[in-house]
Amino acid sequence: MSLIGNLEWSGAIINRSGKEKVAQQIAAMVKDGDILGVGSGSTVYLALLAIADRIRIEQLNVLAIPTSLEISMFCSKLGIPLTTLFEHTPTWLFDGADEVGPNNSLIKGRGGAMFKEKLLIASSPVNYIIVDDSKLVDKIGTNFPVPVEVFPQALLLVDAELKKLGANSIKIRPAAGKDGPVITENNNLILDCYFDTISDTMERDIKSITGVIESGLFIGYNLQILMAVNE
Repeated sequence: MSLIGNLEWSGAIINRSGKEKVAQQIAAMVKDGDILGVGSGSTVYLALLAIADRIRIEQLNVLAIPTSLEISMFCSKLGIPLTTLFEHTPTWLFDGADEVGPNNSLIKGRGGAMFKEKLLIASSPVNYIIVDDSKLVDKIGTNFPVPVEVFPQALLLVDAELKKLGANSIKIRPAAGKDGPVITENNNLILDCYFDTISDTMERDIKSITGVIESGLFIGYNLQILMAVNE
C-alpha cells in the first residue's frame, strides 16, 4: 500500500460517537454535483469517511476544495476528487472551530490553516461549523488565544502593533514534532495572542497591521453551528 494509502488520523478523536453522528448528518446533505469546501479537524475527517462511502456507493460526482495539505491527502486516500478556487467556488463548506462565542463569532487556527479556512468561508454561500458543547463560550477568547499568521520579517512590527490593540501575551507558536516554530503552509509564523477584551472590530484591526497575513478571529460571517453531542 502507498504512503497515502497508509495515512491515518494523527491523534485520538474525543467524543467520537457524537462526532460520527454529525459527520453522518453532513454526509447526508451532499448532493450530486456539489463542490465542497472542506475544513480541518477530526470531525471533518469523520465526515470525509462518510462522504467517501456515499460517493462510492451512489457514484456521486463531487469535488472537494480542502483547507490543508493533511485534508488534501485524506481526500486522495478516500478517492474524493480535488479542485481549487481557480476552477470553482464552494457550493457549501463544513469545518470545525476552537471556540464559538456570541453571535457565532469564532476562534479558529489551532491547526494553523486559518488563512485558507477564512478564504473558503468567505467564498462559500453556506458554512456549517461543527463543534461540541466544550467549544461554546460566553466571551470569545476565554479558552484559546487568537492566532495571527505573520510574515516572518514583520514579527517585531506586528508584535508592537498587537500590543497597541491590547494584547497582553504574545508568543510564537512552537512546533510539535520538529525543532523551532510552527511554519504555516504559506511559509509564515503564528503568534498566539491573548486579549482581555475582543471588540467587534478586532478582526479588522488585526488584519490592517502590515505583515499580518490573517488571524483566527471570525466575526460576522454567515455560519450555521452544528452540535456534536457529548455522550
